[in-house]
Amino acid sequence: MTISAPQTFEPDGRSIPFVDEGEGHLLVLLPGQGLSIASLGTLAHVLEEEGFRILRIGVRAQPADTASVTLHDLGQDVVDVLDHLGIGQAWIGGHGFGSTLARVIARDHADRVEGLVLLGVEGSGPVSAEASAALDSAFAAATANEAGDAIRVLAGDAVDAGFAWNVFSRLRDDDARALQAAARAATPAEEWEPLADRIPVNIIQGTHDRIDLPETAEKLRATAPTRASLASIDGGGYLAVITHPGEIGAEIEDYLGWD
Repeated sequence: MTISAPQTFEPDGRSIPFVDEGEGHLLVLLPGQGLSIASLGTLAHVLEEEGFRILRIGVRAQPADTASVTLHDLGQDVVDVLDHLGIGQAWIGGHGFGSTLARVIARDHADRVEGLVLLGVEGSGPVSAEASAALDSAFAAATANEAGDAIRVLAGDAVDAGFAWNVFSRLRDDDARALQAAARAATPAEEWEPLADRIPVNIIQGTHDRIDLPETAEKLRATAPTRASLASIDGGGYLAVITHPGEIGAEIEDYLGWD
């Protein structure tokens, strides 16, 4: 396994973080809302051990008003990093918001996307009041006690809450969360929710995810049953990329079947 330092690509005043590690078949990974690319680090290392090259691309940092940014703009950031690294086509994977962004890239830049790996599926409707409150509490909390039961809502009841908090609390990115939320609000659902034509899709869904619900993943799979698959991570919550990286890595490896 090769370990590379985070880098920054800065086209046109944008500052886009990325980490390029490993050798072999390439998979791009995009983080969930409010999470840094470090949230995908353990999953990336699991896949690197199996012979993957993993390119993690984060959310731009910019001083400008977030109101002018759409999902299409953030998708272009990802494509710009691919261009910067001389990458033509790639499998694009994302967690939560990252899976939404991956869908946008597949629709806007179909020639650059070999397939999608969606780690939890956002829907166009609002999350439940419980889920919304848990997200706000977990992102605002300074300690595990302040987070309270919110971390269980995010991680799932089967996961040790102390472990989940210790990891999650170091991976939060409030600036990214605000920009991601603004970009999604500025982009009509019909421009990101439907799957792009022809592109294969591997959906991996936690069974205890109370943010991106299992039924949302099943509904998306049903829109393209001949080219979309759905695998379940038993006991996995919204933070399954952090708490269940081995299981997710195995599902990705089995699906892609790269030797």
